[in-house]
Amino acid sequence: MDRSSLFQLIQEQLDPENTGFIPVENFTSLVEHHELQLDPSKLDMLLALVHSNEEGQVCYQELIELMSSKRSSSFRRAIANGRRTLQREILLDETGLGLYKRFVRYVAYEILPCETDRRWYFHQNRLCPPPIFIAIVTIVQIIVFMCYGIMLNKWVLQTYQPDFMKSPLVYHPGHRAQVWRFFSYMFMHVGLEQLGFNALLQLMIGVPLEMVHGILRISLLYMAGVLAGSLTVSITDMRAPVVGGSGGVYALCSAHLANVVMNWAGMRCPYKLLRMILALVCMSSEVGRAVWLRFSPPLPSSGPQPSFMAHLSGAVVGISMGLLILRSYEESLQKQCSWWVIVFSFITFLLFAIFWNIFAYELLGVQIPPPP
Repeated sequence: MDRSSLFQLIQEQLDPENTGFIPVENFTSLVEHHELQLDPSKLDMLLALVHSNEEGQVCYQELIELMSSKRSSSFRRAIANGRRTLQREILLDETGLGLYKRFVRYVAYEILPCETDRRWYFHQNRLCPPPIFIAIVTIVQIIVFMCYGIMLNKWVLQTYQPDFMKSPLVYHPGHRAQVWRFFSYMFMHVGLEQLGFNALLQLMIGVPLEMVHGILRISLLYMAGVLAGSLTVSITDMRAPVVGGSGGVYALCSAHLANVVMNWAGMRCPYKLLRMILALVCMSSEVGRAVWLRFSPPLPSSGPQPSFMAHLSGAVVGISMGLLILRSYEESLQKQCSWWVIVFSFITFLLFAIFWNIFAYELLGVQIPPPP
């Protein structure tokens, strides 16, 4: 029996008067005695949805959203209220899994804090579409770095080469009118050390996040961090250029780390305290390296070195927008008031930054280094 036939059966037998609600007793009987082939996680959610209702009724629309795998508030509500009714074995106990399914299970335990969420993701996961956004960004960054490394014959501290700043990808305050530079700077890197750090974190954290939360949400978070990075530099460090994907990387990492901390008891990733400390040390070291580079004496022809403010603004985006995205697995963001507050705040910041870039440099008399 297909999904439409199931909905029709439920409506005809349990809600013939089209009231929009189904009595719990009748619905429980149907679910427990049906002969339909439903995956275990979806059956768990149906039973949790039944037991979560205190008024003796199940909303027909919530049932349709749940069965259609839509991102709806009914999913989270069913988990929160019905968790104690779920008696199935934990996901780690499942045996006979292939290599890919074992990797999916590993990702579920790395990213999701709730066992029901993990089972749902494990059974819902499909190989198509693959997590291609982070992979493509990383590959392009490596290719661009290799090209400039060969052209400049320099692989560390490339920004000390005047020709490096002539790239049409670098954000430079003298080229603010070229809007694409507020995004394209993420493909350029100071040297092998920055590229290696960013690429490693992108692949280790970004790919699992994209597998769980989807390409749209993770690409939005990454690009919001990138844009916030360049705009913040244009406001707070007005004479400095920007290179590197650190704004996007720190948005992903800070969102994930904040989510782990806020769901510490539910996270089942091994050695989580040690890994948390190691991640914070590495991220702090990278910020320290960027601060040192910014204030190190530049060569006369190279001008100010790239700013470190993109790291910090990316972390702010991750803790605000990113944390909400990661906490809203299989939930509709559009139905959450906090999401619109964050979107409004980001748009306000964007408009302020646009006006700042148009008027503030001239009004404040900022001496911008001549663009290369």
